[in-house]
Amino acid sequence: MDDFLLRALAAGAGAALAAGPLGCFVVWRRLAYFGDTMAHSALLGLALGFLLGFAPVLGIAAVTVVAAGLLMTLERRTAVPTDTLLGILSHGALALGLVAIGLMSWLRVDLMGVLFGDVLAVSLEDIALIYAAAGIVLLCLWRIWEPLLAATVSSDLAQAEGLAGRRASLLFTLLLALVIAVSIKVVGVLLITSLLILPAAAARRWSRSPEAMVAGAVLIGLVSVCAGLGFSVELDTPAGPSIVLVAFVIFLLGLPRWRIGAGLR
Repeated sequence: MDDFLLRALAAGAGAALAAGPLGCFVVWRRLAYFGDTMAHSALLGLALGFLLGFAPVLGIAAVTVVAAGLLMTLERRTAVPTDTLLGILSHGALALGLVAIGLMSWLRVDLMGVLFGDVLAVSLEDIALIYAAAGIVLLCLWRIWEPLLAATVSSDLAQAEGLAGRRASLLFTLLLALVIAVSIKVVGVLLITSLLILPAAAARRWSRSPEAMVAGAVLIGLVSVCAGLGFSVELDTPAGPSIVLVAFVIFLLGLPRWRIGAGLR
């Protein structure tokens, strides 16, 4: 195998390892559109990183966290429905990011790679960053698993049992921003949410416990990465969309026997 393909496999596997557990909570909490909003705001973070001269990953993580905080503030202080706010922030941040990059005439950016991923061009530094983020995500989820799961089932239940559900939810948002920031190179801004929700939704069919669903989401993510890259090389298709398409097909195959709610039963 060529070195670039091995690097792509390593990067995709690391992204799947980080996205699988977080994707389960995104599905359980019905936060797919929230994740989409954070992902779209990542383009603005990328532009900010280039403009201020620091690592794009830091800019992406910072802007996604600010977008999440802005959404929470607007939910409390306005009468606008949450889904409307999500749509406004999502498309507004995406448009602002595209315009900001367009105004930087000195900057040459592969927008197709940013929007849809360029996993075949990852470097060893990118891979190290992805696995560092995956390690942080897994370690933090291990530490906050019980309060986060309790807050997912019922915030009142978590509060009654004295669990720090609100802090766990805040940390979950930060972890989601981190995964989005490091996984953009794999599937891009427009498809990163798919890497979060499709493996988790597909794993729900066979899962009888939250832990089983997390393991299934990681496994399906790994299979999607391997098969998607294989199709990309053989058929000369874009790598990121090919990975997402495999995950989508796996999800469709599980629809006839999909047990809604089995992941939290």
